[in-house]
Amino acid sequence: MMIVAYWILAVLLCVFYLYAGGKKLTQSRDRLRPMMGWVDDLPLGLTRTIGALEVLGAIGLVLPPLVGVLPRLAVAAAVGFALLQVAAATLHLSRGERQDVWLNVVLLVLAAAAAWTGTAV
Repeated sequence: MMIVAYWILAVLLCVFYLYAGGKKLTQSRDRLRPMMGWVDDLPLGLTRTIGALEVLGAIGLVLPPLVGVLPRLAVAAAVGFALLQVAAATLHLSRGERQDVWLNVVLLVLAAAAAWTGTAV
């Protein structure tokens, strides 16, 4: 049962982070600004790095357990996403964007659950 729960969580997180990370990697600051107002507060290189980590983490959630090579990397990816959301919530709160923190909390809970259920994979 935990394996099924893991795969549901992993796929949801993978889709989200491939989308969000892909946008951060490929779009200009002007294109990102309407949905990510914080991009002006960080160097573009850091935004791109966050995007790359999100894409790599998304791959790390599904590829290792799928092919059976180092499946514990999936747990590490999930823990990384949980830590990323703590940092993102901190950034939003420092900018006075309390209304945006709900998504960080949801993603934090999903990532923590993926890390826990991933121990069964």
